[in-house]
Amino acid sequence: MALILITDDAAFARRMIRKAVEAGGHEVIEAGNGQECLEMAAAHSPDCIMTDLLMPEMDGFTLLKSLDEKGIKIPVIVLSADIQDSARKKCEQLGAFMMLKKPPKAPEIQDAIQKALSSK
Repeated sequence: MALILITDDAAFARRMIRKAVEAGGHEVIEAGNGQECLEMAAAHSPDCIMTDLLMPEMDGFTLLKSLDEKGIKIPVIVLSADIQDSARKKCEQLGAFMMLKKPPKAPEIQDAIQKALSSK
């Protein structure tokens, strides 16, 4: 069982993702924005982070950059409705492990987590 940190400013989105992650047998902690995620990642050392891109206070792009700058090496799965090539490339350049189109289906989430955990 892995610890997964879900980051999204929308409580409904976090709840839907949580259900899929827990159905895959993992524990979940949640953050409402990138700044909270950064603090929780440092405090709890999750095995994987799932994050939205568009959030208040600190967006997903800044989160990816901040994780790298702080030397926090946790696989990050980006969940976003913005799946344009430019957003995908920027996420990859900033170190994201994978990007999924929002809203992802439970099997997609579980498969992505498995791949991220296997990459560690």
